[in-house]
Amino acid sequence: MSITIKDQNGIAGMREAGRMASEVLDVIAQRLQPGMTTNDVDRLAAECMARQGSRSATLGYQPPGYPPYPKSLCTSLNNVVCHGIPNDKPLKKGDIMNVDVTVISQDGWYGDTSRMFLIGECSIAARRLVQLTYEAMWLGILQVRPGARLGDVGHAIQKFAEGHGLSVVREFCGHGIGQKFHEEPQVLHYGRPNTGELLEPGMVFTIEPMLNIGRREVKEHGNDGWTIVTRDRSLSAQWEHTVLVTETGYEVLTLSEGYPELPPFVTATAT
Repeated sequence: MSITIKDQNGIAGMREAGRMASEVLDVIAQRLQPGMTTNDVDRLAAECMARQGSRSATLGYQPPGYPPYPKSLCTSLNNVVCHGIPNDKPLKKGDIMNVDVTVISQDGWYGDTSRMFLIGECSIAARRLVQLTYEAMWLGILQVRPGARLGDVGHAIQKFAEGHGLSVVREFCGHGIGQKFHEEPQVLHYGRPNTGELLEPGMVFTIEPMLNIGRREVKEHGNDGWTIVTRDRSLSAQWEHTVLVTETGYEVLTLSEGYPELPPFVTATAT
């Protein structure tokens, strides 16, 4: 496994890309309301990227075996686990939606983050899922420090999620990121402590758990080649941050002024 360690110039580039990605979500958060379509959300994002001088990493993205992705971001509603493609269907009260943004800075660095949004008044179950998934992500982030292992991250997320009756999607994971969209290592959201890759300063990767109210199994939906849904049609939620391993702990590169309040157990955003 070849993991790219970022030097100080690379870290600065990743900070800037992370700031840009989070800024796109801040703009969406200010404008989002019932009746908008996910295509409207996509347009807001494209306009923000144009203003800041970044560009979408997803537009035209085509890994092996997939068709080119047609939009500037992903919008995954309700039972859509990930990779939902924006369309003209209006958002309605009670929907929950993950918006996943990846930008490329002018210097070629990638910033990747996603956030859940509640559309109007949502059910208690939906709000609980969204909040617990948020907390699970942060519990994973808190494991990041030199000398820890990736299994510690996955174990913290899995133990918390399953302890609250939620299931962890296993087909998709976090990933290293830098001047490529997807680098080593793969960051699983389940696992055993003290297993997996040893963390070193300068590593940068995403932590992005996908948790379901029902069973963990997923399937492809329709014929667009991208959209993934829960097999049992239960609600799914996801949050994502890009995280740097520092000399003493971690730094979250995709925080912003408009970011939701941190869980009470998170005492600092960098240690």
